Amino acid sequence: MRPAIVRKRTHRGSDLRDLLKKEALLEEAESRALRRGVALRLDRLRKEQRVSKSRLALRMNTSRTVVDRLLDPSNPSITLAALGKAARALKRRLQIELVPV
Repeated sequence: MRPAIVRKRTHRGSDLRDLLKKEALLEEAESRALRRGVALRLDRLRKEQRVSKSRLALRMNTSRTVVDRLLDPSNPSITLAALGKAARALKRRLQIELVPV
């Protein structure tokens, strides 16, 4: 029997970021990822503090529906005001940072 030839695989071609940029989809993909991350982080904080969605809505002085929308990563209509209210209701401060590209 002959030994199998093992080839070292090297990355060829562009990465996903380059492809998305080329197809003009990079901004949308980054926006979705950011919304998802924020929604998951808020929900994790809420659960860690054992705060129900209804209780969070009361703390935010809003409806449960608004909280559901805020925690939905696919909802594109998240506002800074709502994020700030949710952060304060969970004893956090919202911090937004602009970083170089």
